[in-house]
Amino acid sequence: MIAPLKGITIVDFSQFLAGPYASLKLLDMGARVIKVENPDKGDLCRQIYLSDTQIEDDSTLFHSINRGKESIALDLKTPQGLEAARRLIVRTDIVIQNFRPGVMDRLGLSYSQVQQIKPDIIYGSVSGYGRTGDWADLPGQDLLAQARSGIMWLNGNAEQGPVPVGLPVADINAGANLAQGLLGALFHRARSGEGVLVETSLLESLLDLQFEFLTTYLNNGERPPQRLQQGSAHGYLAAPYGVYETAEGHLALAMTPIETLAKLMELPDLCRDQENPGHLFQRKEEIFTRLQRAFRARSAKAWEQDLGQQGVWCARVLDWPEMLASDSFADMFEQVRTSSGAALRMVRSPIQFGGTRAVDLQRAPQLNEHGITLLKEIGLG
Repeated sequence: MIAPLKGITIVDFSQFLAGPYASLKLLDMGARVIKVENPDKGDLCRQIYLSDTQIEDDSTLFHSINRGKESIALDLKTPQGLEAARRLIVRTDIVIQNFRPGVMDRLGLSYSQVQQIKPDIIYGSVSGYGRTGDWADLPGQDLLAQARSGIMWLNGNAEQGPVPVGLPVADINAGANLAQGLLGALFHRARSGEGVLVETSLLESLLDLQFEFLTTYLNNGERPPQRLQQGSAHGYLAAPYGVYETAEGHLALAMTPIETLAKLMELPDLCRDQENPGHLFQRKEEIFTRLQRAFRARSAKAWEQDLGQQGVWCARVLDWPEMLASDSFADMFEQVRTSSGAALRMVRSPIQFGGTRAVDLQRAPQLNEHGITLLKEIGLG
């Protein structure tokens, strides 16, 4: 088993999702993660429920994002808590925090303050909108960041108005970007011995997620993407890209030469006006409507099988039970036991090294579960 980050220790002050997701990604590569929590109920994520499912008084979200980590409860507003935090930092490689700008400064744990006790520290910071600008002090929350980023106008169909992404995409992408930056900083420190401040924000991560669209918009005379009346999937790609309703289920159709599709579906007039290089963009709604009528004749499963055999890139739109029935990724899920012995199925890291995943799944910690051991480790026990 190859664990590239074995021997790397992270002290994670962050809460909710973005920061903890970054430390989770590094944990999955073998790093040790020490989670510093507020003694009063701990990480707020423990009580943020995705559903009415609760496991040992904590949310499924907390279990999923903090599996395998160690927990110590410290009141950072007290001299004793601050001293313990500083002793942990002296022994660590990476610090992560995602408080609003200025909070860590007031606690005495900003990057410049931490540098004084650990000059080669790698310090990762996630904010909502960066440290400066009109929005710097606003709440950094996923839905609000989506609202300010423009991304809601890329989802759904033309008549729907803004449609948010149905996942905390700002948090997850910010966490992934921070993890990527921290890996680069580790490489820099290995070569130079220097610590690094690594920063990202929810908004920057959403802009990066839209880099393809924004680059097009900034260079096409600022013409925005157009959503179809139905089945919209990509605001800039030409027909026939989209999702189609069939006699049973839905079919996603990717980049396919219109001539190929017209022949297979016996719709020769789809190919008219081919001398005009932009006709697939200009006729997008018309082509989609014609194809939509044709696709209703058969089931998505039948279309997928027949068109797929002809080299057409298409796929049935599956729900979770259908997706989970596939054996394509059976080892992505693993069952762990909670502290009370309850069985909990969880999702593993998507990254493999040398044909294996770096670590086996471990349960999430109870609040301050490792506090006594960690205090002894840093000489305060």
